Amino acid sequence: MADPMYRRIADDLSRQIESGELSPGMPLKSEVELREEYGKDGTMVSRNTVRDAIKLLVSRGQVETRPGQGTFVLRKVQPFITRLTLDPKPGDVEDTVFKSEAERQGREIDDSRPRVEVQLADDIVARLELGKGAQVISRHQQRRIDGTPWSLQTTFYPMDLLQRGPDATRLLEATSIEEGAIGYLRTHLGIDQVGWRDTIIARLPTAQERAFFELSDKVQVAMFEFRRTGYEENGKPIRFTVTVYPADRNQFELQAGRVPSNE
Repeated sequence: MADPMYRRIADDLSRQIESGELSPGMPLKSEVELREEYGKDGTMVSRNTVRDAIKLLVSRGQVETRPGQGTFVLRKVQPFITRLTLDPKPGDVEDTVFKSEAERQGREIDDSRPRVEVQLADDIVARLELGKGAQVISRHQQRRIDGTPWSLQTTFYPMDLLQRGPDATRLLEATSIEEGAIGYLRTHLGIDQVGWRDTIIARLPTAQERAFFELSDKVQVAMFEFRRTGYEENGKPIRFTVTVYPADRNQFELQAGRVPSNE
């Protein structure tokens, strides 16, 4: 049984998008032009047929319709695969593991300069087991891969870490910690993260996230939010990190036991 006409139109336009004939940012032909192009023997296909084809392309994330402007091809994003680990020593998917994975995949990372603030502990950073009215250091970064906005990360540290030694003030500096936060805490402050707990949730993006990740209003994209609490030897939490990843450009892989390489 032949596919319905709207699907055949959508599949043909999809082929043109995949082949590059229709490149990102290009507008599709007008509704009337598409009705004529896919008509037969001088008869145009129906308006609803073309509209259903466009709706199918929108659902595939290949185009978006802008009121009063037309329908435009969206940029195709190559997913970034993050390998998660159960090893408590790295425990650093949000920085060093992320960077090493990007290098392994031949991708280029562009991290923004951290935005550093001192804040009152709210309900989320209560995971640091701080008292009411306690203050925390927050370090926020925007991340891009190959020029595309990829993730947002905010890490919270208890203010009392500043009492661990003179090098602790580096947490207040608006510069990247090149050796990674875990390595820095261990080497300069003698704080060893021995374990961590993750909570992973899926949710819709906020308005600020939609703007940063350049998400279309016409295509629903879920956010993966990783909430990680790191602990030192005595069981006290030393950091709490929230990392947000859009589902349209991020995939996660977790391996356990003896498995063959998939490279």
